[in-house]
Amino acid sequence: MTPGHTKNATAPALAALAGLFADETRAACLLALLDGRAWTAGELARHAGVAASTASEHLGKLVAGGLLAEERQGRHRYVRLADARVAQLVEDLAAHAAPASQAAPRTLRESNARCAMARGRTCYDHLAGRLGIAITGAMTDRGLLRQDTGFALTDQGVDWFGELGIGLVLTGRRPLARACLDWTERRPHLAGVAGAALCRHALDAGWCERIGSERAVRVTPAGARALAVHLGLDSL
Repeated sequence: MTPGHTKNATAPALAALAGLFADETRAACLLALLDGRAWTAGELARHAGVAASTASEHLGKLVAGGLLAEERQGRHRYVRLADARVAQLVEDLAAHAAPASQAAPRTLRESNARCAMARGRTCYDHLAGRLGIAITGAMTDRGLLRQDTGFALTDQGVDWFGELGIGLVLTGRRPLARACLDWTERRPHLAGVAGAALCRHALDAGWCERIGSERAVRVTPAGARALAVHLGLDSL
């Protein structure tokens, strides 16, 4: 066999991984789990609009494929995304799925939910949507974040996190700052350790609150004041 016809050893693994995404029910479950929380099989079944047995079968494949981690508490089985790398993969694929071609919302409720997700949402463990883009832009304008050679916190940015009492704990291979392509805004927002820490602080400090049953978040009055003081953001 000539080198040009040698089968790449990674090809079967790549094909298997792609196959896990190539099902609408499994895709719906993965997108739902981008909220960073653990869901039961029943909750995901209702979200995807399928029978519980069907959801359980699909979740089993995702767990076996390493995309989901499984936890059991008593009679309940919970699943969550395996790690931040899986979340990044799901979000990146969603960003390339051309959301502009989505069908128009069928109901007012669906339209409102879609608008809320575009305004602000969590992307696994960091902020996305127009809220995430605005914060990323303000950090860049204030010299806290650099985007010219990839995403990187400046020394001033690290100090800014410290002044707010936000710890930046580097563990494993996760970068301190990373660009994540926003699938509604088509621009990058802040992810990585810094993005996760900022999102956690925003929720814990009451700057933002979750709304609805999906990933949408909104800025609270206290959050609007804080973001104006710390980042100069006057309207969100």
